[in-house]
Amino acid sequence: MARVLLGITGGIAAYKACELARLLVKAGHDVVPVPTPRAESFVSRETFEALARHRAPAELYPHLEEADLLVIAPLSANTLAKLAVGAADNVLTQLALAYRGPTLVAPAMNTRMWEHPAARANVKTLRERGVQIVGPEHGDLAEGEVGTGRMSEPAAVFERAVELLAHSSCAALHGRRVLVTAGGTREPIDSVRFIANRSSGRMGVAIAAEAQRRGAAVALIGANLAVPPPSGVELVEVESAAELARETESRADADVIVMAAAVADYRPAASLEHKRAKGVAIWQLELEPTDDILCRLGERRRKGQVVVGFAANEGEGGLAAAREKRTAKRTTLMVFNDISRDDVGFDSTHNELVIIGDGGERPVGRRTKEECAVAILDEVTALLGSR
Repeated sequence: MARVLLGITGGIAAYKACELARLLVKAGHDVVPVPTPRAESFVSRETFEALARHRAPAELYPHLEEADLLVIAPLSANTLAKLAVGAADNVLTQLALAYRGPTLVAPAMNTRMWEHPAARANVKTLRERGVQIVGPEHGDLAEGEVGTGRMSEPAAVFERAVELLAHSSCAALHGRRVLVTAGGTREPIDSVRFIANRSSGRMGVAIAAEAQRRGAAVALIGANLAVPPPSGVELVEVESAAELARETESRADADVIVMAAAVADYRPAASLEHKRAKGVAIWQLELEPTDDILCRLGERRRKGQVVVGFAANEGEGGLAAAREKRTAKRTTLMVFNDISRDDVGFDSTHNELVIIGDGGERPVGRRTKEECAVAILDEVTALLGSR
């Protein structure tokens, strides 16, 4: 099985690392505990060594070459800051700075610390470097307060670690061409007005970043993105559904196509060249359907190609419609996300999905869109491997 480096930082949540170590060992993994000096004031080094059945490293570098995953749980605000700036003042931060494999962290801190702009900036820095983050959760905190900052439960961290280990190679998509669409299209009414939706493009950008991390050559077609694209990918900026269709079809020979953009279903039948002045008369708009690019991609899908569609809809009825949509559009996978909730989906940093494929349905519980991207590309990578 895999070798996991388990970093533990100071904080009352250090006790949760004991259960995480137990779960990893029970699953057959070789666990190397790496507590910080501060962590040992909460749980002794000997406890971690007994649970992991492995001594904490006296020498750092031999472990780096053999490790498959670095997990830091809990991740304190102090160590979060050190990781962001590259500080290396103890064995764990030295390890994190030198390690080149996948990294998973589970933050744990007071709500006010978690919400401080400095901490938010540090989290953003880690995400941009490809670090996977699980939690923190909302609940009771050590100080007797209630808020966001509680470390995710060991079972949730373990589940996320297992997902990363399943595809821990940074070259899982090496040599593959991946095309991703993201954002929301705008359909012009006149020279200043348009029909649009609330998509920020965050989900598609996260998928593009994860595909790049796995070694793919990524092209991102961005429709009015509200978030910055990942560096190093080919970015094609578009505005309307027609432009997105044109640019997508010109790159439709990619090995994987992920249609995460929220493409308008309708556009004005005619748009005005200049701004229409406001008046008292009713202005009626005639709308016509846009081209169904996903349907065309499904019809032309070649053997071995993976085409992923998205279905943004509401509730159980929306899920049923997503199943029908996958059949009608002939996509390899269909990703359903529920837009009836305000804590996931459009304009949110989180999502909750159901991934529908020939092999069944995989629910993906509420998590960040970066973590959702990992789950989606895990399914894609598995399909490519089976072919």
